[in-house]
Amino acid sequence: MNSLDKNKISQEVFDLYDDYAHNRIDRRDFVQKLSTYAVGGLTVSSLMSFLMPDYKAAIQIQADDPRIKSEYITYSSPKGGKTIKALLSTPADGKGKLGGIVVVHENRGLNPHIEDIGRRAALAGFISLAPDALTPLGGYPGNDDAGRELQSKRDRNEMLEDFIAAFDYLKAHKDCNGKVGVVGF
Repeated sequence: MNSLDKNKISQEVFDLYDDYAHNRIDRRDFVQKLSTYAVGGLTVSSLMSFLMPDYKAAIQIQADDPRIKSEYITYSSPKGGKTIKALLSTPADGKGKLGGIVVVHENRGLNPHIEDIGRRAALAGFISLAPDALTPLGGYPGNDDAGRELQSKRDRNEMLEDFIAAFDYLKAHKDCNGKVGVVGF
């Protein structure tokens, strides 16, 4: 099959995906409404393949890249989810204390894309921490639909506290110079 040309897809399709990605409509409504745009040999599945993220194909820095060190850690979030799992990544040849970056995920949890962003930050010379705010509910479940559903069950203010605690953890980390930025959603 030929690849789809973004310029030939109606803006309404992208708006529809945005509604789905941000929980304004559920998967059933998304697929049903997407079928309206499946015309002229264009199928719903081809539109979905074009719109949906393909984490494996998009990963830029593999987990076993020798230029970085990554490990899953837990940190305390007393005002949030209590104990939060996160991916901590540093440059393999990091010398001295480094600036820190907290990588905040969107409404899906610590998925492969967010882990990749954390590894990219480490490759750029930072110590990064990518928390999973879904930890109290078992962590990222392996797919975005289930991740969105789980995140809707967490208290928004508690999740905010989880990310604030991540900032504090990273700022005090022995390899961090105390300067920490935050990227993500």
